[in-house]
Amino acid sequence: MDLNLLVALDALLAEGSVAGAARRMNLSAPAMSRTLARIRDAVGDPVLVRAGRRLVPTPRAIELRDRVRAVVEDAQALLRPEGATDPSTLERTFTIRASDYAAGVFSAGLAAAAARQAPGVTLRFTDQGREDVKDLREGRIDLDIGVLGSETGPEIRVQTLLQDRFVGVVREGHPLLRGAMTAERFAAAPHISASRRGRSRGLIDDALERQGLSRRVTLVMPSFYAALFTAASSDIVAALPLAVVARAAALGLAVRSFELPVTVPTVTVVQSWHPRFDKDAGHRWLRQLIKATIGETAERR
Repeated sequence: MDLNLLVALDALLAEGSVAGAARRMNLSAPAMSRTLARIRDAVGDPVLVRAGRRLVPTPRAIELRDRVRAVVEDAQALLRPEGATDPSTLERTFTIRASDYAAGVFSAGLAAAAARQAPGVTLRFTDQGREDVKDLREGRIDLDIGVLGSETGPEIRVQTLLQDRFVGVVREGHPLLRGAMTAERFAAAPHISASRRGRSRGLIDDALERQGLSRRVTLVMPSFYAALFTAASSDIVAALPLAVVARAAALGLAVRSFELPVTVPTVTVVQSWHPRFDKDAGHRWLRQLIKATIGETAERR
């Protein structure tokens, strides 16, 4: 019995593709295809079948998915010490779900700190996707870094990393930079809305409405960075987290920021994890690394 097939099957069922499972296991796609063939022989089932341009699990694979995940997690726990560990000897890949905001601002610092302390560790960032707690519960991700407010579930552990606020962002030489920044002038300019859900209205619109004002959103962009680069090369105004703008300024992007002339709530960035990892030494090291690195990044703004 080759128990490595269980690990490969777990990756295939989690990723739903040969290429995704190959990346997770640091294998080539042909090698993962050969492994899938062996799994099919061992299970006596196709496991994944083609439906159009993608692969979908068979009923047998769906039946096996949670059991396979549990077996793999138990095996990993048996081979992972719960006490103190030396990060320099750690050989592990951690999967972190994060927004483009968190990944873009903090991943460089995290990668540098991890390379110094634990050169055998790989940090694998993945998109937020559904933003639900299922991936944490089922072990598809190790940590979730995002804004406090989404449903996490009663058992999920949450730790605050930093508070951030929104500021206005325009290109160098923008007409808004000349004269006092009033709510009226701000509202009269064309605006970008940065929203993964495609929303053109948000907290800024609510704040303007309380003053009897409204703004015209001419662009809706899927990420803060798309909005940032658009604002840097046009007369459109963006409202972005200060950490994003500070990172852009450090890289020499020709933008200027200003305090918003309306009051909007600050955002709380947190990391969340499942309690199964509370005593896991490697996971504890990762959480401490993220807390310290993000705190240091925030202090340098």
